[in-house]
Amino acid sequence: MSQESDASYSEGDLRNTGMALKHDREWDYELERIVDEVEEKNAKKIGLQFPEGLKRRGPRVADDLRELVPDDVTIMLSGQPCYGACDLDTYLMKRTDVFVHFGHSPMKDTDKVIYVPLFSNVEVIPILEESLETLKPPEETPEVGLVTTAQHMNRFSEMADYLEERGYEVQTRRGDERLTHEGQVLGCNYASADVPADQVLYVGGGKFHPLGLAMEHPDKHVVIADPVNNVVTVADTEKFMKQRYGAVHRAMDATKWGVIFCTKIGQGRWEIAQDILADNDDAYLITMDEVTPDRLQNFDMDAFVNTGCPRITTDDGPRFHKPMLTPGEYEIAVGNEPLDSLEFDTFHGTW
Repeated sequence: MSQESDASYSEGDLRNTGMALKHDREWDYELERIVDEVEEKNAKKIGLQFPEGLKRRGPRVADDLRELVPDDVTIMLSGQPCYGACDLDTYLMKRTDVFVHFGHSPMKDTDKVIYVPLFSNVEVIPILEESLETLKPPEETPEVGLVTTAQHMNRFSEMADYLEERGYEVQTRRGDERLTHEGQVLGCNYASADVPADQVLYVGGGKFHPLGLAMEHPDKHVVIADPVNNVVTVADTEKFMKQRYGAVHRAMDATKWGVIFCTKIGQGRWEIAQDILADNDDAYLITMDEVTPDRLQNFDMDAFVNTGCPRITTDDGPRFHKPMLTPGEYEIAVGNEPLDSLEFDTFHGTW
């Protein structure tokens, strides 16, 4: 269907936004830095890893690199699922001389991986201006926390200056060692929002990050300013909480528990898995790299508890054939903690 015949786009449509920009205008792939590394190491094999939403860009980036490196250099694209900086394709990484991970900031210092955060060139000031209508005014609430994702960190100072020029006292901090930048949040870590402010402005796409932020800091007014989709909303956790309470209730009668330990390099929480096993004779450890509903289908369990990435539970939880809980939700389901202690599962520290 042409644009002319579909002039009214729904909320979240990307066709008239920065996401529709051409390849070489939207992202900085830092090809020169990659080429320098290839020359320094006399590399013969390059591995490229992209997150799910950017995998379609992989062949074009490979084409660009082929024009810049010697003919005898082989470029390989990772086909493994990738949802964060913790989600490295270690198999490919060990078999290449230069390994490049696009779309995320590093979680730890390493000379084995080139992290290219892919800073967005989408302007943020228009959406900040619109967000002023949803934020509490500075005369009423002067302090505001400011957080964003890796893609918009290149505009972070610009965001803070804009808010301060309009009378706000901008509160920012760097979270823990899992976070690279001041004011950065991950899908599993919102420590940067732990600031002395009653409201927090999240600048970025998607609802998952601000939803987790709002659950970890329920006392804060969380405003979502999405510069890509050009939408300002307020984080509402009610629907999500109902879903999680429902999963906990369904698991309260469970006898056999599958304890998921994710073998991805940055997602294993071995101590938590071991604590659950030590406390429950009817709990069974299941190790896997990619945790999906189909892979668990044949396990005869009443419920599962996921000690890996929290997003496995929160994003895909309803798709599993049996209740999939976070470690905290498991403690509620087995009666070790009260129902009102339910909170968002977060991931702190490095691997």
